[in-house]
Amino acid sequence: MSGNIELLNTTLAAAKAADRAALIAYLPAGFPTVDGGIEAVKAVVAGGADIVEVGLPHSDPVLDGPVIQTADDIALRGGVRIADVMRTVREAYEATGVPILVMTYWNPIDRYGVERFTAELAEAGGAGCILPDLPVQESALWREHAEKHGLATVFVVAPSSQDARLATITAAGSGFVYAASLMGVTGTRASVGAQAQNLVERTRATTDIPVCVGLGVSDAAQAAEVAGFADGVIVGSAFVKAMLDAPDEAAGLAAVRSLAGELAEGVRKR
Repeated sequence: MSGNIELLNTTLAAAKAADRAALIAYLPAGFPTVDGGIEAVKAVVAGGADIVEVGLPHSDPVLDGPVIQTADDIALRGGVRIADVMRTVREAYEATGVPILVMTYWNPIDRYGVERFTAELAEAGGAGCILPDLPVQESALWREHAEKHGLATVFVVAPSSQDARLATITAAGSGFVYAASLMGVTGTRASVGAQAQNLVERTRATTDIPVCVGLGVSDAAQAAEVAGFADGVIVGSAFVKAMLDAPDEAAGLAAVRSLAGELAEGVRKR
């Protein structure tokens, strides 16, 4: 079975045709439980998310700040496994029909086996992977199997990336480019900053694939600001924090659905 890279491409193209940015939500698998994580994905899509990134919880998430680290710890203590991540992708995709990507560090894939991981992700209906710590120059094996199985390979670029490096990264990637708005880890911030716009402009000079911005976006006003210059707005910590702060799972699901609705309005006010 082929993965859903084409669904990802058409979803981003449809948002562009509607003169808006896509809203991309991030949620870790297994948080607060595997079943609860699947319901959370359904809730953000019901609220207005166009695309969802499902995080594969990791014990040393170098890109992630304390909020996502806390959720990852809860998931890992609950015994989450890669099979649960695949189940999350499958059930979320079957329930919503939107593109579902997995965001993961390289080590779990390397240990699991690249062919096995890509084949199972495609079979589950996944659209691709975001790989924040996989160097492009070491990605040939991954890209070979991802392409074979119809999966996008999304690389992360940062404000520190030089123009020549940006060109190398974007030439190897597919689906979209994940532009980190600032140097640092994930988390909600008071402002996203001008660095993000400059990075998007420099990245766009090297590629025709969409450029989506993450790290720091937490409310509708920031979403609208980023939507003014990016093809997609990625929000993670704000959703996870809403779940963590809720008194129970039902309240958490209501909170993330409401937040997705506010952010979806924001990306339409670019």
